[in-house]
Amino acid sequence: MRTTLDLPEELLQEAMHVSGINTKTRVIIKALEDLIRKETISELKNYKGKIDLDIDLNALRERKCRY
Repeated sequence: MRTTLDLPEELLQEAMHVSGINTKTRVIIKALEDLIRKETISELKNYKGKIDLDIDLNALRERKCRY
């Protein structure tokens, strides 16, 4: 999808520099993916301590791997 954006050039150049990504399109895609990942993790953290899974960690550690 083509979109016209008015982005601060300095901010875009800094993002490209720190990420090592050399195209504007790719650095924007990476930023969007990171934002989605961060927000998803933040939403999942809201469930911390609210779900009782009744898991035996020792049994999980002792099971054989299928690989």
